[in-house]
Amino acid sequence: MKLRQTPGTDRSKLMQTLLDNPRRPKKGKGKDLKQQYRMTIMLGMIFSLSTLTLVMRADLYAGGDEQSFDLSVQETVQIEEIKQTEQAQKPPPPPRPPVPVSVSDDVLFDDVELDLDAFLDLDAEILDIPPPPPTPAMADEDEEEEIFVVVEQMPEIIGGNQKVYEHLEYPEIARQAGIEGLVVVQIVVGPDGLPYDPVTVRTGGQVLDEAAVMAVMALKFIPGKQRGKAVPVRLAIPIRFRLKDIKQ
Repeated sequence: MKLRQTPGTDRSKLMQTLLDNPRRPKKGKGKDLKQQYRMTIMLGMIFSLSTLTLVMRADLYAGGDEQSFDLSVQETVQIEEIKQTEQAQKPPPPPRPPVPVSVSDDVLFDDVELDLDAFLDLDAEILDIPPPPPTPAMADEDEEEEIFVVVEQMPEIIGGNQKVYEHLEYPEIARQAGIEGLVVVQIVVGPDGLPYDPVTVRTGGQVLDEAAVMAVMALKFIPGKQRGKAVPVRLAIPIRFRLKDIKQ
């Protein structure tokens, strides 16, 4: 507080006057300030809350369209494990049969002692050989008449066993190679005495087999009989090819 000095005023008197009459605050003024402060704080809080509420509502309704929220409960999807389909394994194919190797006529053989004739042993023991599987022709004949294995009167070679010598030829290639062996040819002697359906049931090699079949098929027989009737009979004829004790 500035004191303006007036002319003719004594400074010391002025100071004394101020000390004697100090300014005192008015009663009730401090209480009014506290109430104004509280009111200001409350108004500020109300204004702040109102402003915050308006801002939030403005964000929710921005664009003019209300946004809907789906609060429905979502269904639970259960995932099941898919079993792998088992595929049946195919059995391996059967092995292929071996391919027969043909022997050329130009094959050279070692030098061997040659005989010029063959010996046929018709008294050789006939082996107990099962009949071959039926062919289509045999199946048709089975429907017409039965083929016998043992009958009351067995078939006989017309002219005797020596007739086989007349029809048997020793293959030249087998002679040169000195090949021997036993061939058993199975045939059926029909009611007319003629052989048919030859089958080699014991082989002596392809060359000897062919010669034996040709000799047997050239024979004629007295047909076998059962109860006085000529019937077809199955026979097995052994033919042995040997190159010893023969004229040179």
